[in-house]
Amino acid sequence: MKNTTYIEAITSALYEEMERDESVFMIGEDIGLYGGVFKATKGLQKRFGEERVIDSPISEAYIVGGCVGAAMVGMRPVPEIQFADFITPSMDQIIQQAAKIRYRSGGQWTCPMTVRVCCGGEVGGGLYHSQINEQWFFSQPGLIVVMPSTPYDAKGLLKSAIRGEDPVIYFEHKRLYRSVKEEIPEDDFTVPIGKAAIRREGKDITVVAYGLMCHKSMEAANILEKEGVTVELIDMRSLLPWDREMIFESVKKTSRAVLVQENTKTGGVMAEVSASITEEIFDYLDAPVTRVCGLDVPMLPFAPPLEHYFLPNAEKIVRAVRKVLEY
Repeated sequence: MKNTTYIEAITSALYEEMERDESVFMIGEDIGLYGGVFKATKGLQKRFGEERVIDSPISEAYIVGGCVGAAMVGMRPVPEIQFADFITPSMDQIIQQAAKIRYRSGGQWTCPMTVRVCCGGEVGGGLYHSQINEQWFFSQPGLIVVMPSTPYDAKGLLKSAIRGEDPVIYFEHKRLYRSVKEEIPEDDFTVPIGKAAIRREGKDITVVAYGLMCHKSMEAANILEKEGVTVELIDMRSLLPWDREMIFESVKKTSRAVLVQENTKTGGVMAEVSASITEEIFDYLDAPVTRVCGLDVPMLPFAPPLEHYFLPNAEKIVRAVRKVLEY
């Protein structure tokens, strides 16, 4: 077992998959000689060469569009979108092409492509370097969407994504890159896509989160424990598909649910989870399903007090849990 940061886990997964399979290659802005803006690909070009770790022009449409074609003819590309804020130029290639290739070809073609997307706030990145936009892709059949919260899952989900046959949008939260660390196996392992994880068992209320919000929810659970409240914390980690069975079973047990996401509230991932709980297991609920989300504003503010006001945090989650328990 090796004590590993979140970003080290990503680098390790990329290295091992490129060693394992010669069809795996990477392309992105500054990922080669420079090693990526956050150093996630540091040393990989030196090891695998310029034809497998490709420094691209500043064109997300070119990066992803070229990878769609490469994936269709047998390669396993791993394009990097340096910041989630700039994924929009590649939306046509992702939504209209990659997501629909298997369906439109009747299964004759697939698109085994893993798009790494650096996302998230709480880093003072300001307007165009802090967005988190997983809900744009969550509603698109044909895509897989994941967002790990731990180094173990960061490595295991990335390996599963690269080995799969469908396009994956792999969100990695920049706030977690060097702020979380854990021991992970040095042997080969994967984490199954579509399965959530119980991070903390409890009987009073279910809290569902993903990405950075799992850590904020754990902080809230620790505060509530001192008040005699036991929180069952579920890390979705796989957003599309998501683990209905695990979440439903937890809510059936606790009869209450608080759903936490960093993204804006309207039309988010947790809106779908909330609707599904209400539609399918309403009779088990003792209180309304409640969401804790980012504010519905166009962009994350730069000023630290405003960023703090926008983002969910442990204090906001604790207030929401108390309100649901008092219902």
